[in-house]
Amino acid sequence: MAVGGGEGIEGRFRDRIDAGRQLAERLSSYAGRPDVIVLGLPRGGIPVAYEVARALGAPLDVFVVRKLGWPMQPELAMGAIASGGVLVLNEDVIEMVGAGPELIESVAEEERRELARREREYRGDRPPPPIRGRTVILVDDGLATGSTMRAAARAVRKQDPARLVIAVPVGAPETCESLRAEADEVVCVLQPPFFQAVGLWYDRFEQTTDAEVRRLLEDAARP
Repeated sequence: MAVGGGEGIEGRFRDRIDAGRQLAERLSSYAGRPDVIVLGLPRGGIPVAYEVARALGAPLDVFVVRKLGWPMQPELAMGAIASGGVLVLNEDVIEMVGAGPELIESVAEEERRELARREREYRGDRPPPPIRGRTVILVDDGLATGSTMRAAARAVRKQDPARLVIAVPVGAPETCESLRAEADEVVCVLQPPFFQAVGLWYDRFEQTTDAEVRRLLEDAARP
């Protein structure tokens, strides 16, 4: 496994388009390969993933992840569900909070409904893309704690890809390093020693809208 590092020329990005183009340069070895698919995490990861997919000549799709939060402390993840109906459980947290099967299933069912709603919102009638045997590049606009990316990577792994690459423009060094255990390759263009927050490494970091996500996915799906 490898972690791409180094500082960019200016040490930050103009916006997500610039970030996606710089990230694509680090992924150029995957260009033109028919087995490659780029999956973006909504919402901010989609503009970045769009530029990566376009540069590599690869298909783009969305990979929706929903955290299964413990009701007493919702930010504490008992696990996650993801596109394709994949369920990933965090046994350590489940044991720590004493969550039983009924509670887990209740939370999971609620999040399944929200995941399905978001997939309809973003993908429409298109089914999730096949992952088995393919090289999957998972893209987000940055990594802070990495919890969402970690859940996404584990969900992708359960669908048996040939190779899994985690790729982001910027991430906390310790997070980029920790994700090595989840993927065959981790590419973080910038790993600032004083990271603080993803948005600090972009000149423009406006919230990505659902409409923008739909537009980019529809544009990428056109022949």
